[in-house]
Amino acid sequence: MEIETENKSKKILGLRKNVFWLGIVSLFNDFSGEMIYSVMPGFLTTVLGAPPIFVGFIDGFADALASFLKIYSGWLSDKIKKRKFLSVIGYSLSTSTRCFLALAGNFGQVFFLRAIDRVGKGLRDSPRDALISESVEPGELGKSFGYHRAMDTVGKVLGPLAAIIILPLILNDYRLLFKIAFVLGIFAVAAFFFVKEMNPPAGGEKFGNTKLKDDGIKASDLKKIFSLSEYSKEFKLFILSIFIFGLGEMPMALTLLKSKEIGLDGFSIPLMYFVSNLAFVLFAIPAGRISDKIGEKKILILGFLAAIIAYVNLAVFKNVYFVVLGFIFIGLYSAMTDGVERALASKLVAHEKLAAGQGFLNAAIGISTLLSSIIGGGIWTLFGSGPAFVYGIFMMIIGLFSFVVLNPAPFKNN
Repeated sequence: MEIETENKSKKILGLRKNVFWLGIVSLFNDFSGEMIYSVMPGFLTTVLGAPPIFVGFIDGFADALASFLKIYSGWLSDKIKKRKFLSVIGYSLSTSTRCFLALAGNFGQVFFLRAIDRVGKGLRDSPRDALISESVEPGELGKSFGYHRAMDTVGKVLGPLAAIIILPLILNDYRLLFKIAFVLGIFAVAAFFFVKEMNPPAGGEKFGNTKLKDDGIKASDLKKIFSLSEYSKEFKLFILSIFIFGLGEMPMALTLLKSKEIGLDGFSIPLMYFVSNLAFVLFAIPAGRISDKIGEKKILILGFLAAIIAYVNLAVFKNVYFVVLGFIFIGLYSAMTDGVERALASKLVAHEKLAAGQGFLNAAIGISTLLSSIIGGGIWTLFGSGPAFVYGIFMMIIGLFSFVVLNPAPFKNN
């Protein structure tokens, strides 16, 4: 195919053209989104008076909603053989909610807008990850996903940093900050102009601006969307172990409240988020490159250990330096798992189920995060952060053990 050959041959800064521009998309989207997300715990608890369990639940529910949609959008993307179309819709929907957050006056409105934002994420992530996979050779998957996750997190670094700088200048006006973030989000959608489809279909009925591969979406197909029956045993066990580990990983919005608990002011929330994301940026691409050489499973095990170390720091120590160290290890954990999990998942599924496979991976992460937010948030509200992090450590250890046992030969190069 001409489009596919052209885009796989062109490189920008050593990266495939599509990979480079999808990184730019994520950079601006997360720059915009994390300006809001980094201050949301403070906005909810200080301005709206929300308890910790609500802070965790709103994030966990939104991510779980996105996860279910990622399965459907992945299936739909594989069905219509279109990636960019769904990705643009998803990014546009998320960006549009940021302006309306400036008008939110209660928990319910924030909850609704956060859910709509995650609907956009649910529509875009699986098709986008599949597009990255289709844009590169198999030996470049780790590097490409590492770059994408790094650019994603550069935005996550710039977002909190911008919030730290801008909030004092606008007299802590959260609503004005949300409007500024909305304007930045527009650049993410605009960057899609440079992204090209890699696998255009031939013939079929219309679906918006796309064509269906066959007779369209049949009612009987819907029964298969949420079924793993057609996937390999190796992929199923991988998804199961990721789900178990995720039961111990509390949403970042909840984890960030630890900085307030040890006596730091609201300024510390975006600062801790900045520290975590900076660690991610520094290690995401190296982790991806190393995984291409030694295998994804080894890197994932190291990442899971980093998360356990982070939670031990946050559970045991109340000194500000150890709390900072804990957030650095959270960043290391994300750097060694976010992109690497996607790269490994893409190798464990057939090409015709590439996007749907990414959807199941994201669903495992999102649903487990929802459950963790409810359990961990409830423990935090009733007994404090220490017991909540102990719960997280316990589930992560079980998850790590499950990953090693359920995935044969974890030290073998993939």
